Amino acid sequence: MITIEQTKDLLNIAVLGEFTIADFKQFEENALYKLKSPGEIDLIFDLRGMLGYTADVAWEEIKFFSRQHNHDFNKIAVVTSDQWLTWQAWLSRIFMDADIRVFQDYAEANAWAQS
Repeated sequence: MITIEQTKDLLNIAVLGEFTIADFKQFEENALYKLKSPGEIDLIFDLRGMLGYTADVAWEEIKFFSRQHNHDFNKIAVVTSDQWLTWQAWLSRIFMDADIRVFQDYAEANAWAQS
C-alpha cells in the first residue's frame, strides 16, 4: 500500500507493507499528471515501512525512471535505513539526471527536497 501527498512541485510517497505493481501504477499515474506541469518535480520516497516489493515493480521502476523519464525529476529523496535499498538508490544515479540522496531521517529528507 502507498500513500501519496502532492504539493506544487513535490510528490511525497510512503510505502507501507509490500510495494505491488498496483501501488507503482498509482504512483506512476500521479507522477505523469505532475509532469504535465512546466518544470521538473521532486520526489520523496519514504520506504521505512516497506516490507518488500514484487519483481514486476522493480522492472517497472527501471522502465519508468531510466528509460522514459530519466531527465524529468530534479531531486529524489529516499528515506530508509535498509542497506540494500540505499545501494539501489545510489545505483539509480547512473541512469538518471536527478539528484538522488538517501536519508534515515524523514524531516531531513523533506527539508532537502523542498529547498
